[in-house]
Amino acid sequence: MQIFGVDIGGSGIKGAPVDLDRGDLAHERFKVLTPHPATPDAVADGVKEVVDQFGWRGPVGITFPGVVTGGATIRTAANVDKAWIDVDAGVLLGERLGGLPVTMVNDADAAGVAEVEFGAGRDRRGTVILLTFGTGIGSAVFVDGVLVPNTELGHLELGGHEAEKRASTKAKDDHELSWEHWARRVTKYLAHVEMLFSPELFIIGGGVSRKAQKFLPLIEGIRAEIVPAQLQNNAGIVGAAMRAAKA
Repeated sequence: MQIFGVDIGGSGIKGAPVDLDRGDLAHERFKVLTPHPATPDAVADGVKEVVDQFGWRGPVGITFPGVVTGGATIRTAANVDKAWIDVDAGVLLGERLGGLPVTMVNDADAAGVAEVEFGAGRDRRGTVILLTFGTGIGSAVFVDGVLVPNTELGHLELGGHEAEKRASTKAKDDHELSWEHWARRVTKYLAHVEMLFSPELFIIGGGVSRKAQKFLPLIEGIRAEIVPAQLQNNAGIVGAAMRAAKA
């Protein structure tokens, strides 16, 4: 069974049909840059471009980098334009896609659902936390495989700053941090999250998960097991499709 997944990020909008039996992309993903400003209309155009690239005419699951409540209403928009707040994204994007059925989900929650079903969190009990490092820091918290939605732990305060402003991949790039310096910031962040939730497992996702060997060995003093996401930066696309299949 195939369902289309789209992952809206602060830097890119990417998508592809997903093979839900394998938990993997059925075709190579297509990506466009996230427009700036990332207004609802501009982002909707980007989503349409991605979906149209495949001539897709079925259900579409779409992630959003913020809190999604009531099915498809956007409540926060830290890394896209604030005009998204209180928008019914399901209606907006469904209309832009010519009436296709649309299911919305928080971006990190989608990645977490995919990793727990098909990846690094499969068959793991207790508290599992996926953290996606990119433009910001997304989070997905699971207790015995059950998602606690919209946790948004990247916005925790850490040392007087919002955590994602210090420890995201964007922060690393913006401040030209070495892997060692950035790993120290990530360690402080993980220690703070661990103090609050005492997870058995951290899964590190986002695009930087492809380079896990450069920084994970530098993280010390965390009691929980730390592993890279197995689906890497495709997890959001897969999780979005999974949610759409259940809608």
